[in-house]
Amino acid sequence: MEPKAPISPADFAACDLRVGTIVGASPLENARQPAYVLQLDFGPLGMLKSTAQLAADYTATELIGKQIVAVVNFPPKQVGQHQSRCLVLGAVQQGSVSLLELPRSVPAGTPIS
Repeated sequence: MEPKAPISPADFAACDLRVGTIVGASPLENARQPAYVLQLDFGPLGMLKSTAQLAADYTATELIGKQIVAVVNFPPKQVGQHQSRCLVLGAVQQGSVSLLELPRSVPAGTPIS
């Protein structure tokens, strides 16, 4: 895969990347691809919901408690009956997803820079 076009430091700074703790994961009903509805705790930002196609790589149980990285300032996206309020980040290779996780615990909502 070729690299994307260069962006400016201001473009990158506009992305609000935060640490979130997954506190809930349930199957996304009627999804085209197996997916979960995630409830994420972002500390001072509150609880946000996201939909993520992770069901082929993670069980709902193993997602609980993971501290992940997400973009929290994208506009909401309607996915079925759910409104996704953040974008959970992961490395995607041949359809398999590995979440971007923190190696040690930090407070939920901690900014990524």
